[in-house]
Amino acid sequence: MNAIVTAGGIPQPGEPLYEVTQGGPKALLDIAGKPMVQWVLDALSGSQNIERVVIVSLPEDSGLTCAKPVAYVPNQGGMLQNVRAGIEKVLEIDPQAKHILAVSSDIPAISSEMVDWMIKTTMETDHDIYYGVISKEVMEARYPGSKRSFTHLKDMEVCGGDMNVVRAKTVAANEELWEKIIASRKNVFKQAALLGYDNLFLLLLRQITVDKAVQRVTKRMDITGRVIVCPYAEVGMDVDKPHQLEIVRADLAKHAKAAGD
Repeated sequence: MNAIVTAGGIPQPGEPLYEVTQGGPKALLDIAGKPMVQWVLDALSGSQNIERVVIVSLPEDSGLTCAKPVAYVPNQGGMLQNVRAGIEKVLEIDPQAKHILAVSSDIPAISSEMVDWMIKTTMETDHDIYYGVISKEVMEARYPGSKRSFTHLKDMEVCGGDMNVVRAKTVAANEELWEKIIASRKNVFKQAALLGYDNLFLLLLRQITVDKAVQRVTKRMDITGRVIVCPYAEVGMDVDKPHQLEIVRADLAKHAKAAGD
């Protein structure tokens, strides 16, 4: 499977990470001695299932390395545009590509094992989109104090992951709804709107399950989808705020030290 790595985030003045990025790409923040995105590339490099990688929004002279063949795509100005440009680049290189792994550059704690687990698990079926979620119990056991935002459902509380799988040709369809999906990633009420406002009260009353939510969203989008309940908190530990940056820096510094011993 091919992978795209989205690395377009540049915190602006007033945003939580601006003081540490100072107008630079978040993906290049130092994490235990190397750029944050390099940790992601290392995980993809060691994967048994990744064939090539497309990096979106960083220049070729960023000093990054990857054991897989790499192509670069310039920033397109928005998350959906970046994802689509990455997928178009994959299809340009490999017109037969069917599913693509989309990974954010700000989940540096992922490993090759997690990448391979996601690919193997998703490819047990043939859906248009696979969306990873992590339960509150798993996240808080691994990263207490991370202060992630959780969506309350009938069967569990979950946060979204930043490593997902999509069918390449599906991303080009229904652009308006894809924009809404991206805008809703961290807003539970916007997520409810995707379900339909008639289901908002079900969500507020915690009367809708993960699987039922997926059924309703994919029906409205006229696609097939499957939620992947991921056992790895690292997939959802994206670096959005300074305290999350410090948590991940400490965690990966310990990891790097253990690997060097």
